[in-house]
Amino acid sequence: MRKVLGLVLPVGICLLVGFVASYFQRESLEEWYPLLNKSPLTPPGSVFAVAWTILYVCMGISIGLILNLYSLYKTYFVRLFGFQLLFNFPGVFYFFIFRIRCWGLLIFFFWICWWFYILSGRILYLRPVLCCLSLISYG
Repeated sequence: MRKVLGLVLPVGICLLVGFVASYFQRESLEEWYPLLNKSPLTPPGSVFAVAWTILYVCMGISIGLILNLYSLYKTYFVRLFGFQLLFNFPGVFYFFIFRIRCWGLLIFFFWICWWFYILSGRILYLRPVLCCLSLISYG
């Protein structure tokens, strides 16, 4: 029972963060975002709600699994997770409320540098992030 709660609670917290973020960006998604000049590779708007929900569930499961570990590095990974969650949340305000469009690229650049540092230069682990960055900046 404790392990199940250790997964359900983090998933709930991540979904709550996503819900709060979506609440603040709702108006901009309806009025401002459709008018942006977007890449032809940008999926329709209806895909984002599903994709972000899946991402937040996966994030919650990952931190829940870490919380259920007995490891010396557990505190380190929990802090790293909390840092990235708190760092990404203001991105909603910068991009959708203040309409600073380069915020997403700045976040990706920061995370590439951060993970490059953590992974001690193992750039191959960053292929998915680099692929996403190239798709975002396309067009």
